[in-house]
Amino acid sequence: MYDKSLLSLNSHWMPFTGNKDFKSSPRLVVRAEGMYYWDIDGNEILDGCSGLFTCAAGHCREEITTAVHEQIKELDYTPHFNMGHPSSFELSKEISRITPPGMDRIFFCSSGSEAIDSSMKIVLAYWRAKKEANRQFFVSRQKSYHGVNMGGTSLAGMVNNRKVFGIGLPGVFHMRHTWTEENKFSKGQGEKNGVDLANDLERMAQTYGGENIAACYIEPIAGSVGALIPPKGYLERIREICDEYGILLVFDEVITGFGRTGKAFAADSFGVKPDIMTVAKSIANGAIPMAAVIVNDEIYEKVVASQGPNAIELFHGYTYSAHPVACAAGIATQKIYRDENLFARGEKMVSYFEEQLFTLREFSCVKDIRNYGLMGGVEVFPDEAGPGIRGRDIYQTLFHDGLHVKTTVDTIIVAPALIAEKSHIDELIAKLKNQLKKYS
Repeated sequence: MYDKSLLSLNSHWMPFTGNKDFKSSPRLVVRAEGMYYWDIDGNEILDGCSGLFTCAAGHCREEITTAVHEQIKELDYTPHFNMGHPSSFELSKEISRITPPGMDRIFFCSSGSEAIDSSMKIVLAYWRAKKEANRQFFVSRQKSYHGVNMGGTSLAGMVNNRKVFGIGLPGVFHMRHTWTEENKFSKGQGEKNGVDLANDLERMAQTYGGENIAACYIEPIAGSVGALIPPKGYLERIREICDEYGILLVFDEVITGFGRTGKAFAADSFGVKPDIMTVAKSIANGAIPMAAVIVNDEIYEKVVASQGPNAIELFHGYTYSAHPVACAAGIATQKIYRDENLFARGEKMVSYFEEQLFTLREFSCVKDIRNYGLMGGVEVFPDEAGPGIRGRDIYQTLFHDGLHVKTTVDTIIVAPALIAEKSHIDELIAKLKNQLKKYS
């Protein structure tokens, strides 16, 4: 398909990439199907991370391809400012079938980053509608990722995402992250420190005034920073504190949403209901950029009721909000999840995935293993040259050995698609073992 001799890599400034490093040794993918990628040289690569946690139903699903093709032939684009298209209402209905009870209002955008910033605006609009405009502070966590727009960058607890730019919104405070030494090598949720870590939110409320805090943002599982699993009691205590001080609880389910944890959402798996959820990635199986903010009915109704009958209630939106082609991809994706009972299928693979993942503990280079649902993190001790060197080497070597994963600093993150069979898990673990034995 591609003549490498004619391919120039000069013009594209790649995101979250060492551009000089990549262009000296490109990793170019040209095809995908099911559980696999193929690179530009025709080599098969097992996708151990569902793209970027995006392709939960596997790659290049014909149902999605057909839906997108038919939609773009019929209607390629329409604004959703004061007009609309039936597909956005159909998709919102499909999603509301699986959201927690009472969370039926869905605002569409195009990325997880947009969803986070949109949710922050919705939060502030809600408190103004309630005549509590003093609530302007936000609480998040260290070692968290909430996208790369201004609001999400400020919420996120990833230092490198902020320090290069020297920016950040005022009034954002960070609790401790949820990784502790005492919970190393826990299968699923750790037993220790959950309530103590959650009580950071109460200390924030007591320090800055709970009546001034608008929302607390939590990734139920902090995925991009290394699959940090909340200890038992943590999310439950966070919910209690939010209720006590009237703080909105926002779950960033961009990674965990749509079956990753074995249920539709992590909120279902952990039995803790937020007030708002942000979702993206697997909402349309990664085929078309798509995201959403899901809010409870009370938030929507309060904001809408705050304005007159002909007024715009929320002065916010995007050119590509509820894009008809993205909606078509989303509808087809949701039907796959439902018709194939895919969340339950993924949940059945969890115990085998966990069992095989923990066989990696045999290697002396492994510092910790963490897992929940079909997501796991294998953290290795850093190289003598410093943090991140070994992680980068592992990522690049694994790619050329036929396995795609995500690495953050020195943690290998794996998240196979929900269609994965035992043979795929075996192949993934075998390739990881082949790599880890080099450092042990």
